[in-house]
Amino acid sequence: MSPLRVQQVSHAEAHVAIHDVRQRVFVQEQGIDAHLERDALDPVCAHVLALDADGQPVGTGRLAPDGRIGRMAVLAAYRGHGIGEALLEALVQAGRQLGLAELHLHAQLPARDFYARLGFLPEGPQFEEAGIGHQQMRRRLQAVSAIDSRAEAVAITTAIIHRAHRRLWLHSRQLDPGLLDAPSVQAALRRFVTARHDKQLRVIVHDAAAIASAGAPLLALFQRLPSVIQFREVADPIDRAMASACLLNDAGDFYFRLIGHRLDGESAIALPARSQPFEQQLQRVWDRSRECSELRALGI
Repeated sequence: MSPLRVQQVSHAEAHVAIHDVRQRVFVQEQGIDAHLERDALDPVCAHVLALDADGQPVGTGRLAPDGRIGRMAVLAAYRGHGIGEALLEALVQAGRQLGLAELHLHAQLPARDFYARLGFLPEGPQFEEAGIGHQQMRRRLQAVSAIDSRAEAVAITTAIIHRAHRRLWLHSRQLDPGLLDAPSVQAALRRFVTARHDKQLRVIVHDAAAIASAGAPLLALFQRLPSVIQFREVADPIDRAMASACLLNDAGDFYFRLIGHRLDGESAIALPARSQPFEQQLQRVWDRSRECSELRALGI
């Protein structure tokens, strides 16, 4: 696909392009009432527009003054090429520039995993809006978020893996059955470890023998890509007594659980000052731990 660019625009100057994309996606494709495509908020929102190599609009989205992201739309022929993610990242950046503490949105149900990959956590029950099922989702920009449910745990785990640049750290006593094997988490892991050759996932576990006996999808990836995924088992008595679990990346994201066998904990997206102490601690534990070479030949 030809190069595209995403830029922030004013509604006054770009309203024709904005509404052209929204009309084609929401009204013509999804069958939403044309009167619902526009509202009184449009003139006061921050808008972003994706343009193709010829300067033609192919995607758009908006950020309301209260931090709500909405009207996300990409033309059908241009989906699957990262345009939606680029639009969302541009809206997050706009929110930071405006000094907003958090952003929220109503995600159409099929798009929940898309928003989760960018750090938006689900909250509350599903509901209908314009006759379509939706989920409220939220991302804090300047503070830590509490993780209280499995849905939130899966979402933040997916986001941290998806947003990693070159390095991921995982400290998990027995590879968190029910979390690391969730479909969206597995998809993010496969993408991370296979996309480029300069990536590294460092995994610290407490009982390699139990993990080998139980089996796990991550072990199969480890056997295929031992240069990308590295396993170590804690050896120091102090480390063996640790009850916590942690996942973090090199983008300033983390998910920490004080009690590792439970999913409730705290997390943050793009807060390197909060994630660095966790990384420093994991590096010390890593240096004291032993390599799990026996996991390379499980025959899974």
